[in-house]
Amino acid sequence: MIRVDLHTHTNHSHARDTVREMFEAGQAKGLIIQGFSEHSPRPLGYDYPKEYREHLAATFEEYIQEVTELKNEQAPRGITVLLGLEVDWLEDQQNYIRDMIARHNYDYLIAGIHFLGTWGFDASADDWAKLAFEEKCALYERYYRTMKVMAETRLFNIVAHPDLIKIFSVEDFRRWLDLPGSMELIREALVAVRDAGMAMEISIAGLRKPCREIYPGPRILRLARELGLSITFASDSHATDQVAWNFEELARYAAAEGWTESLVFSRDGVKAIPFTEEQL
Repeated sequence: MIRVDLHTHTNHSHARDTVREMFEAGQAKGLIIQGFSEHSPRPLGYDYPKEYREHLAATFEEYIQEVTELKNEQAPRGITVLLGLEVDWLEDQQNYIRDMIARHNYDYLIAGIHFLGTWGFDASADDWAKLAFEEKCALYERYYRTMKVMAETRLFNIVAHPDLIKIFSVEDFRRWLDLPGSMELIREALVAVRDAGMAMEISIAGLRKPCREIYPGPRILRLARELGLSITFASDSHATDQVAWNFEELARYAAAEGWTESLVFSRDGVKAIPFTEEQL
């Protein structure tokens, strides 16, 4: 049984529900550790068609305060609430990222690769429909080269949804995995993640997306296990009904490759939380 969810969003960005409502949903699912990982502020020029940047900027300090208050309130009850951040990795904005994450004392930082250059590649299926297979392959390659650069900065604790790039083109992505050099490129990125002391997120969110596949898919999951990566569990929830959603399947998926524990990062250090197939 998974009782940890480290990837939760709130209405301070583009999610639906409040910090308190998301926490209460986690309690109803039996979570003992819940991490809030709101999206990070972004500079101008890195834009989505439906942009939430101004709302996030206007309410970001409220997010910090609400999670901190909830954390202090729940600690005496033995419930761990963690203050995290999903940082949009922007390869050409490393100084901006360093300055931004230094402003608060987070328990952990998740690196989310949603942009290649200034393009938010996970926003529109239409963008991908226009691309030839060769163009998609170039983007898949760029994504994993970007992941390697991100990991080598050693700024982060967790890499989010490590094959998000497949979201609108999962069949072509699987074809790309079969091409010479593709898995080696992914291997290089995951080795950099491992060597940076980061964990790889296993996220149920992919089942809710057009790719209809857990992040990461089976081949990358197996590779990560072979490389000895540690893992975290994530719902990437944007509404109360998504918190710890379908974690039974997530646990089976990870246990089938031999993992028996996931990591939790906090200001106090790193802790391994066991889960076993017998608990399912």
